[in-house]
Amino acid sequence: MTLRVELVVPDRELWAGEARTVIAKTTEGDIGVLTGHSPVFGVLAEGSLVEILCDGADPVRAAVSGGFLSVADDRVSILAAQARLAQEVDRDEARRELDAALSETGTGPEEPAEAKYARALLRAADDQA
Repeated sequence: MTLRVELVVPDRELWAGEARTVIAKTTEGDIGVLTGHSPVFGVLAEGSLVEILCDGADPVRAAVSGGFLSVADDRVSILAAQARLAQEVDRDEARRELDAALSETGTGPEEPAEAKYARALLRAADDQA
C-alpha cells in the first residue's frame, strides 16, 4: 500500500503522486507518515523541509515557509503558503535572500521568517547555511 501525497501552494500543485513515507517538521515536532497512519492535522514549522520518499526513486525534497499538513485515509495533503522543490532552488538567489533577510533585521532573538525560508531553500538543495 502507498500514500497519495499532494504538495500544494496557492497558485499551483507543486508535486503529487504515490509515496511510501512523508517526513515533515511541525510546530509540535517531526512527523513521519506511513500507510495506515491515524488522522492528524499539523501546522508546518516555518522554514522547514518536507521529504517524500517513493519506492525506486530519489526522495522529493521541498522547502516550505509554513503551512499545514493533513493526514487521513492514506492521503497526505501539504498546503504551504510558499514552497519550492529542491531542483527548483537557485542557490545563489537563496543565499542573497538569506543575506538580505539577515541584514534587514539586525540581531533579534528570533530569526525572521524570510531568513528561515531562505535557509530551508539551501538545505533542500543540499547546501548547508
